[in-house]
Amino acid sequence: MGPLSVSFEFFPPKTETMAENLWRAMERLRPLQPAFVSVTYGAGGSTRQRTHDTVTRIQNEGGLPCAAHLTCVAASRDEVNEVARTYWQAGVRHLVALRGDPPEGEEDFQNHPHGYRNAAELVAGLRDVAAFEISVAAYPEMHPNSPSSQADLDNLKRKIDAGANRAITQFFFDADTYLRFLERARAAGIWVPIVPGILPVSNFVQASRIAKACGAAMPAWMAHLFEGLEDDAETRRMVAVTVAAEQCRKLQIAGVTDFHFYTLNRADLTYAICHIMGLRPQGDGPEGTPA
Repeated sequence: MGPLSVSFEFFPPKTETMAENLWRAMERLRPLQPAFVSVTYGAGGSTRQRTHDTVTRIQNEGGLPCAAHLTCVAASRDEVNEVARTYWQAGVRHLVALRGDPPEGEEDFQNHPHGYRNAAELVAGLRDVAAFEISVAAYPEMHPNSPSSQADLDNLKRKIDAGANRAITQFFFDADTYLRFLERARAAGIWVPIVPGILPVSNFVQASRIAKACGAAMPAWMAHLFEGLEDDAETRRMVAVTVAAEQCRKLQIAGVTDFHFYTLNRADLTYAICHIMGLRPQGDGPEGTPA
């Protein structure tokens, strides 16, 4: 089994308090030496400035390599390219290129008349801007807008062929779902790393809502595990760590070494899962010895 590599995803904070929470979470996770951390981009490009501010602060003050999410929504090619150039000038070398969600209140994605039409076009365009490292999204259970799983896989192949370096998956809760998808992707000639996205679930109701919107299945056994814990946050957290750690261990046994965690701007669950997986703080006092 190769060395373990992790990355962490945050979303841009809306308030000063949320900014402090994000910074605390990042400080807590930093000793685990992630390969990178990423910052999301709101629906319809609604968080463009906040995403930029958060990314540049993490990159400059946090001392961690940071990846900025960038989408095709509500912007022309020139505008998107300019945002990318601004990131490059700020020292950001990694972008997560996504088609993006439609602005709030709109059902379907409509590309800007002078914009990129999809993530594959965006990847190709970014390749012309600068020598970015580019990650894209993959969907083990199919993107909700895709007509078929084969069409979805074909789309992933287009993004990789356009120049993406890796794919990061939408979260899933059954390890076999990812392993089957990985097998199909390899058979389709996709050989870049396909990193599993892990969502630690402590609030089952909230996670069910997110999963439904993303097309991710919530297994019945998982609903059963959280049953009756609506008013018991502490036990929910313990169950959350157990479930996600078990999922990660299954993937590790299957040979997976890279993991991407959707932190929801909280460090506690992700830190505990990483610890169970064998990751230890590096260079931080008595515990700072490699696992």
